[in-house]
Amino acid sequence: MPALTSILLFLLLIAMAAALAQGQGTRVGFYSYTCPEVESIVKETVTDHFNSNPTIAPGLLRMHFHDCFVRGCDASILLTGSSTERTAGPNSLLRGYEVIDDAKTRLEAACPGVVSCADILALAARDSVLLTKGASWKVPTGRRDGRVSLASETANLPTSRDSIELQKQKFTDKGLNDQDLVALVGGHTIGTSACQFFRDRLYNFNTTTGNGADPSIDPAFLPQLQALCPQNGDANRRVALDTGSPNTFDASFFKNLKNGRGILESDQKLWTDASTRCYVQRFLGIRGLQALNFNVEFGRSMVKMSNIGVKTDTEGEIRRVCSAIN
Repeated sequence: MPALTSILLFLLLIAMAAALAQGQGTRVGFYSYTCPEVESIVKETVTDHFNSNPTIAPGLLRMHFHDCFVRGCDASILLTGSSTERTAGPNSLLRGYEVIDDAKTRLEAACPGVVSCADILALAARDSVLLTKGASWKVPTGRRDGRVSLASETANLPTSRDSIELQKQKFTDKGLNDQDLVALVGGHTIGTSACQFFRDRLYNFNTTTGNGADPSIDPAFLPQLQALCPQNGDANRRVALDTGSPNTFDASFFKNLKNGRGILESDQKLWTDASTRCYVQRFLGIRGLQALNFNVEFGRSMVKMSNIGVKTDTEGEIRRVCSAIN
């Protein structure tokens, strides 16, 4: 009997710890007692998919970003159905849904009804950076999943044509500052963009120059981009966002901006605008400015972003499958 009493007391303490944690929002080690293998299971799942298709790394990173900027980080982007976020134009080319579904299946087998899809996505985004040779960071968990997903609410997602002022406003609205903006956009150091999102810069930009191209593009680089994205070519053709280092998570993206080799108009404006250029310079370690370590600051900004509008305690739910509410 004493042994049984000890076991019951131990289980009670676990339950109390879990309940207390839920009332405190996200924290590192939220699942320490209820699902201690959560991080290893998610990492193993992401690694398995990455080894057969490396493009899922930037896909998962973008998906987490797009999720957090609409209704907060509640996995609303994963819900299927007509007129959900997943069907909206800004999300039409996202990839990696099958990775989250696979991780959820494995976690439901290990600890059913415990781990939220929102937390899986946050962990998968971190692991994607790690797999592309970036630095790791500790991911606070404890999010719950939302029950609402509306395509109409994606209209305020940052776009490739946003001005610096509009980009800054969109980030400020989410509690993120100018350094967070530059650091998080630096996630474009991995992945690609379709020609349709920047081809106007190459031919139809509003400029007084004779060739109709964005004057902020390095003239020596312009012919390369035009060859990759002909004026009447395939709008869905993919082009690396970080020329020369598209599969490695590093600071070379910022060097490209300095050299006029940013792909997206919104990215290049981080250099042409003085208010954000200073952060690009600091990530590059330019002499005379206090240097910032991109990998370290990216992780910090990701933690801030991953806590936007999170649902905890009695809000939301823990979905059984990530693509549908319970």
